Amino acid sequence: MEDDRMETGNLIPKIHVEVHVKSDSTAKRSEVKMHVQSLLNCHSMVFGNYRWTEFDDDFLQKHVASVVIDVLEEIVTQPLDLKNCCVSFHIFTLSEDGPSMLTLEEDEELSAANHWLLPAAEFHGIWESLVYETGVKTQLLDYVTTTIYFSDKNVDSNLISWNRVVLLHGPPGTGKTSLCKALAQKLSIRLSSRYLYGQFVEINSHSLFSKWFSESGKLVTKMFQKIQQLIDDKDALVFVLIDEVESLTAARNACQAGTEPSDAIRVVNSVLTQLDQIKRHSNVVILTTSNVTEKIDLAFVDRADIKQYIGPPSEKGIYNIYLSCLEELMKCQIIYPRQQLFTMFELETMGFAKSEVSEHSLNLRNIAIKSKGLSGRALRKLPFIAHALFVKTPTVTLERFLEAMSQAVEKQKEEKANLVNGI
Repeated sequence: MEDDRMETGNLIPKIHVEVHVKSDSTAKRSEVKMHVQSLLNCHSMVFGNYRWTEFDDDFLQKHVASVVIDVLEEIVTQPLDLKNCCVSFHIFTLSEDGPSMLTLEEDEELSAANHWLLPAAEFHGIWESLVYETGVKTQLLDYVTTTIYFSDKNVDSNLISWNRVVLLHGPPGTGKTSLCKALAQKLSIRLSSRYLYGQFVEINSHSLFSKWFSESGKLVTKMFQKIQQLIDDKDALVFVLIDEVESLTAARNACQAGTEPSDAIRVVNSVLTQLDQIKRHSNVVILTTSNVTEKIDLAFVDRADIKQYIGPPSEKGIYNIYLSCLEELMKCQIIYPRQQLFTMFELETMGFAKSEVSEHSLNLRNIAIKSKGLSGRALRKLPFIAHALFVKTPTVTLERFLEAMSQAVEKQKEEKANLVNGI
C-alpha cells in the first residue's frame, strides 16, 4: 500500500479523484481512467473540492455517475493547478444491497449485528454531509491510513503499539455514528487498490447487553467468530462499529451493584477479549461511539488509539450545513429562481461587506449564528421544518425561505427550552 502523505514530502499538493462508475457499466477501469483524465485536462484549475455529474463525453455519460475532486481541508482555500498536483484515482461501484443480519446458529431470530458490503449505496454522500472543525475528518483518515501502512510494513507492534481502535465521543446528535459509516465508506474507496471491497459490521452494544444478560458469554464468542470469518478474507477491509460503548461500563456497574446476574460480567469481558483478538489482524478497524464520556469503561478507553471529541457545529460549520441544504433545494427547484450564495471563505474575504449580491449570504450567516447550540441532526432537519410550517407553497424565493428558516430556528430554540424546563 502507498501512504498518500509519503509522496508529499516535496510539498506537491495531494488530491484524490473519486470516480463513481454506474453499477450496470461493463467498461474497463483503464478506459474509465483515460476518459476521466481527459476531463481533468480540460479543467486544469480547480478551487477546492469539485463534483461533476453531467458530462459532454459520451463514454462518461454512459458509464460514470459522478467524478469528485477531493482536496485536503487544509489546502481547500486556494486554487489548484491539477497539472502540478499528485493525483490519485479511485474508481468504484456501489453495492446496492441493504444491510444483512449476522445471526447465531442457536437462534436465527437473534440478530448479532447488521452487516454491509462497502462501498454501499446507503452510505453514499454521508461524508460530504458531515461538517466539523477543520482537520477532524482528515485526521481520522490519516489514522487509519497509517494503521494499514504500518501493518503492511510489518512494524513490530510490541515495539510501537497501536490497537486499531477509534473512539468518537460527544453529545447526542453530532453525527458520530454517521461519521463512522462515512469513514468506512471513504476508506473502502481510497484503499480500493489495496482491498477489493470493504465489510461493515454494526453492533449495538445497548441492544447486545439487554438481550444477552441472561445468556452465556459464549454467544458473544460466536458473534465474533462470524466477524472473524469476514476478517479471514484478506481481500476485505473490515470495520466493526460498537455504538454506545458506555454500555460496557453500565453492564459492569450493574454486576458490581448486584442488580444483574453475574453472567453479565462474563459477557462484557468476552467482548473485550474478542476485541483484543481481532485487532491483531491487519485488515480490521474497530470504530466506537459514546454519548457519555465519563461513563466509558477505563479498560476500553485504554484500548483506543484515537479519542476524538465530536461537538456541536461551530458558526462556520452551521453555515456550511445550511449552504448545502439550500443548494439542494435550489437544484430541486423548491427554491426558485436559483440565486448565488457565497461560501463562508468568500464572505470572510469580502470582510462581510453588505451589498446587493451578498445580502442573502449575510442573512444566512445571521441565521447560522442564531442556530448555535442546535445539534447537527436538528440543523439538517430545519429546512424541512421551515418549508412545512412557514412556507406551505410548492416553490418559494430564496429571500422568503430564509425568513422561514429564521422562524424555524426560533421555534426549535423555544421547543428545546420547553423540554429543558419540563413544560
